[in-house]
Order: sequence, then C-alpha cells, then structure tokens
Amino acid sequence: MGSYRLLLKASAAKELEAVSPKTDRQRLARRIRRLAVEPRPPGCQKLVGTEERYRVRQGRYRIVYAVDDRERAVVVFKIGHRRDVYR
Repeated sequence: MGSYRLLLKASAAKELEAVSPKTDRQRLARRIRRLAVEPRPPGCQKLVGTEERYRVRQGRYRIVYAVDDRERAVVVFKIGHRRDVYR
C-alpha cells in the first residue's frame, strides 16, 4: 500500500499549535504523519452520522479526519482535547 497525501485544514493547524506542553504537540504531529502511511490504523473509529470521518486517540487528545481513497488523501479537520473536540 502506498502513502496518502496529508492535508491539514488551517483551523486544525492552529489547534495543533495551541496544544501544550510541547511533548504532547510532538506526539500528535507524529500520529498525524503516520496517518499518511496507514489512514485506518488499529484503534481508529468511524464517527457515527458521517460519510468518511474517523477519529484516532493520542493520549487525552483526539484527531478527527477524513479519508478519500479515490484521491489518496487524508484531511485532518479537528485536533483537540477529548472533552472539547466533538462540540
């Protein structure tokens, strides 16, 4: 399986930059980069009520993204603490 293009929405990039401490931000960035290689890793869950949106956990944070197999792209929509990310 080849790799997917990784696209980060501007709002998701801002949310990533706002994560503190720096170690959490680095872990999230690594997890996002791995989505380009394996867009549906073990532990990811499809969100109910959406076409192709998934979420993956990274510690206390969640990454919400979509996979477009035809275009071979992963689009990250939202990054946030688990208590806030679904609002």
